[in-house]
Amino acid sequence: MTVKLNWANRITIFRILLIVPFVSFMLKTNDFTLSPTTRQVMRYVSMGLFLLMAVSDGIDGYLARRKNQITKLGAFLDPIADKLLITCACLLLASQAGHVGQFLLPPTVVVFIVGKDLFLLIGFVIVYLITSKIHIAPVFAGKLATTLQLSMVAGILIAPEVSILVPGWIWFLRTLWWSAAGTALLATLIYIRDGSRYIEAYEQGLANKNGS
Repeated sequence: MTVKLNWANRITIFRILLIVPFVSFMLKTNDFTLSPTTRQVMRYVSMGLFLLMAVSDGIDGYLARRKNQITKLGAFLDPIADKLLITCACLLLASQAGHVGQFLLPPTVVVFIVGKDLFLLIGFVIVYLITSKIHIAPVFAGKLATTLQLSMVAGILIAPEVSILVPGWIWFLRTLWWSAAGTALLATLIYIRDGSRYIEAYEQGLANKNGS
């Protein structure tokens, strides 16, 4: 039996595939075997790819809702695409190989952001092992965290040009990346609470069923 992908899922998969060239070009932005002009072009290409992925994130969700094509596959792939992109971008922007000029992302911010996704993955596995069900329940804090993280990455990528026009851009970025880190921590706590309640409700349901 063949499975036909809808356009929303196709865009999500395409977004995941774009992460590979994004990482590749980002790693070349600090490759000093290349000329300064070439390194700058690499960053511009990275910016373009990131913008394309960020915009497609909204498009696939819009198509899924507009055409009533929300599927379990899409509900699983869409957050995976976001988490892969954000994780790769944060690790690069905090490294010597992929950072952007003086706008080096603090390791602590990366720990909070990537740590959230690791906790979610562990929680997802735990819930599945206990309940044998796939439980994906987005919360507002999680969506806000993703929005702030995407904005943070975009703000860092354009920082060399914008900081010339806006001298206080670095302070705006610092506010943005610590807000993203704080929101990631909040979202983690909410997901842990909701996951625990889901497991408790499941076990209570089993107890009631067995007791009846």
